[in-house]
Amino acid sequence: MTTTTSHSLAIAAKGLRKAYGDKTVLDGIDLAVPAGTVFSLLGPHGAGKTTAVKILSTLITADAGDLRVGGHDLATDPGAVRAAIGVTGQFSAVDGLITGEENMLLMADLHHLSKREGRGVAAELLERFDLTDAAKKPASTYSGGMKRRLDIAMTLVGNPRIIFLDEPTTGLDPRSRHNMWGIIRELLSDGVTVFLTTQYLEEADELADRIAVLNDGKIAAEGTAEELKRLIPGGHVRLRFTDPAAYQSAAVALRDATRDDESLSLQIPSDGTQRELRAILDWLDSTGVEADELTVHTPDLDDVFFALTGGTNVPNQPKENAR
Repeated sequence: MTTTTSHSLAIAAKGLRKAYGDKTVLDGIDLAVPAGTVFSLLGPHGAGKTTAVKILSTLITADAGDLRVGGHDLATDPGAVRAAIGVTGQFSAVDGLITGEENMLLMADLHHLSKREGRGVAAELLERFDLTDAAKKPASTYSGGMKRRLDIAMTLVGNPRIIFLDEPTTGLDPRSRHNMWGIIRELLSDGVTVFLTTQYLEEADELADRIAVLNDGKIAAEGTAEELKRLIPGGHVRLRFTDPAAYQSAAVALRDATRDDESLSLQIPSDGTQRELRAILDWLDSTGVEADELTVHTPDLDDVFFALTGGTNVPNQPKENAR
């Protein structure tokens, strides 16, 4: 847990437990989410991410734990919690049989807004999420990205200060996913707290102020993306040669390098700093040895995830950047 004081936390959970029969889903986890930040919960499928969201958003009850959201105790004041939050689940809450505008007005009615106020809020949010032109069309005609934008717009009707986004970009194409990232950044700039679960490691790296990795019902690690990356060794520079003689000369000189005679490549332990790269390049220049390709690998969230969870159900993502 972070050292942030409890009064500045939007979400605080201590000893959160949940089991279904003999299956323990959440085994006494602690969470601390400062107000006005993006907190990402990572974990393989079935790790308990959605269960945590459902508990913290009052949809289901915990078996145990001291839980506070928006400063309110979930056990004694769930109504106040519900008034402070918005939730966008894995599956869209959009009704495809009615228009986007009608979906928004329905949410306004649920929040007991007057007709005038509801229409004003709906129009403002539809414009903000670039849905004005499609507002009069049935939501069933919307693309996946448009439905997701409408879903989040509906969540914002009640002006929540804490928003739970449970895998909001699953199934979206890369362009729609990046558009959604922009929306989440806008929410943050408005001072909203975002609790994000995701199966995309790049997404957590891109958006989250802090990340917790959930595995086997426990928090395996927590920190900023950079703090988590520093937990994992294995950074290296890879030199690849097409000339066997140049490869042999480099292999003899670089005794700490790991050889791959089949691909004519050398792997040199490195943290990827500019100083280390310069030293390697200076050595190549001074000896007249010319590598045909140099790539740098530094530990990323893929490595963290694989190390902490065994890599269950994680999409493959590139780890090396050619230089």
